[in-house]
Amino acid sequence: MAGDFHRVACADCENEQVVFGKAASVVSCAVCGTTLATPTGGEAEFHGEIVETVEAR
Repeated sequence: MAGDFHRVACADCENEQVVFGKAASVVSCAVCGTTLATPTGGEAEFHGEIVETVEAR
């Protein structure tokens, strides 16, 4: 399974969290609970700013 990990900044609290690019479930911010990514059946839809690609495969 190939996929990238992204560091995503939360739009509400600016917390940065690493999220798998093909997330299969909703990913929430660990600090404030805002949704960071939602699954789409392929590449996840990100709701925060992608700061960097942490690991590309």
